[in-house]
Amino acid sequence: MNAIATPWSFLDEYRGRAFAGEWPTLSELFRITASRFPERPCLTVYEPDRISLTYAQSLAKVDALSRKLHALGVRKGDKVAVTGKNSAEWAVAYLGILGAGATVVPIDYQLKNEETDNLLKASDSKILFVDEEKFEYFAARKGLDVYSLRAGIGTYIYDLDAEPAEIEAAAETDLAAILFTSGTTGNPKGVMLTHKNLVSDCFLAQSHLKLYPTDVFYALLPIHHSYTMLAVFIESLSVGCELVFGKKMVTKAILKDLKEAKITMFLGVPMLFNKVLAGIMKGVRAKGTFVYGLIRTLMAISGFIKKAFNVNPGKKLFHSVLDKASLATNRICISGGGPLASSIFKQYNQLGIDFIQGYGLTETSPILTLNPVEHYKETSVGKVIPGVDMRILNPDERGVGEIIVKGPMVMQGYYKMPKETKEVFTDDGFFRTGDLGYLDSENYLYLTGRAKNLIVTEGGKNVYPEEIENEFQLYDEVEQILVRGFESDKKLKVEGIEALVYPNQEAFKDVSGALRPKDEIARRMQAIVDEVNQRMLPYQRIEKITVLDEAMEMTTTKKIKRIAV
Repeated sequence: MNAIATPWSFLDEYRGRAFAGEWPTLSELFRITASRFPERPCLTVYEPDRISLTYAQSLAKVDALSRKLHALGVRKGDKVAVTGKNSAEWAVAYLGILGAGATVVPIDYQLKNEETDNLLKASDSKILFVDEEKFEYFAARKGLDVYSLRAGIGTYIYDLDAEPAEIEAAAETDLAAILFTSGTTGNPKGVMLTHKNLVSDCFLAQSHLKLYPTDVFYALLPIHHSYTMLAVFIESLSVGCELVFGKKMVTKAILKDLKEAKITMFLGVPMLFNKVLAGIMKGVRAKGTFVYGLIRTLMAISGFIKKAFNVNPGKKLFHSVLDKASLATNRICISGGGPLASSIFKQYNQLGIDFIQGYGLTETSPILTLNPVEHYKETSVGKVIPGVDMRILNPDERGVGEIIVKGPMVMQGYYKMPKETKEVFTDDGFFRTGDLGYLDSENYLYLTGRAKNLIVTEGGKNVYPEEIENEFQLYDEVEQILVRGFESDKKLKVEGIEALVYPNQEAFKDVSGALRPKDEIARRMQAIVDEVNQRMLPYQRIEKITVLDEAMEMTTTKKIKRIAV
């Protein structure tokens, strides 16, 4: 038994009985949770009526699918893929594949069919579970068994079952998932994560985040992505929480789900939280200058009390404001998938919401740092979680260098890519994240940017584009901004700083709904850049601005795909 209670101490009573290793596999963990909370709601959707499966019902469906996959010849180590919108069926497919001892290959549903085809071949997947829109295409492909995540099309996942059989279960060190990632640039690589990688990360992260079986998680971002998969899907199933699947990334639908489902754990990306906060503050401004000024003053006082005395008056003080934004039941908001402006972080906390940031990569399962609610730092992406050995490689005079890590959550490598795997590990076994940052004396991490995005100016100064981009998060008129280097002097190979800006079209429509003249929009964009430049150091200032007519391409977690110069 552990001398000090940890979030995973309860596993001790199941060790040797429900699992044999240091950590249970994901299948063993789900079975343990189902035995602890059989009648609690597990997988829920609102479309428009609430449909929910309890943990016992979910386990029955998962076991039926595992039996069928075994009957189809799936064995330990085989690869089975799933691609589709967030749904209970997606979750059952994922867990059913693992229950058959196989490795799950979750694929981005927004990829083109041909791209999905390539990933199916690259991963050696034998079987595919797919949503209705893409079913016909993949069902026609030879050499691939295809099953539907939707009733009424093909063979529906919930109709699959077979006779009981002796299934060779996976061990904690076996491969649980292959996650294909290209980040925002480059060729997709298959990140190999074991059961131990994912389960250890799930529980070690809970050292900085208290979860309860009564919590209700909201799966809004695509669940194939490591952030949602671990921080929402696996975290919720580890302690018996309810998992509600969001269907649309539309503000109105999100607010409806948050209110109806009484969500307590809301995880999102910076762009989403920026929009929600902008909506809240727009409503406050509409009450008039005096009321707006009063509420901002009360927010500042509330934030001070929360920070100084660890007491949260904002929840009661701003209950009506939070209720209107469908956040009254919300216990914690977590932002990940990219840096968030500290001013946004601060305002959520001032309003009484425990708002925290985390950091990680697909290759690290993904969580490496998380801001503890009781001791958060607004400019940090969080404190390094237990089990992670994080260091800064070749720090500069600011202490900034490449972040490198070791720990039980670090991947096994890239699938069938030994050369690429070797390149991302140091000689002494640390994983090179490619991110730049620094650590403070309390082991809190501060990000400055991506190593490959670094701009070196004429004076030899290092400029991190992400630090500049963050300064634009409070401007509603800016929908997207990408800061990059450009060759200002070809002979001397000198880099200048350029900003590509896509304006928020709604912000520039006149009363008739027509878009304002381009030159007027360009002048406002230039004025915003000039404002930001005044706050930056001389060598960080944007020299060149390009106003775009079309939005830049984004990843499914709402990060702009970096454009090569």
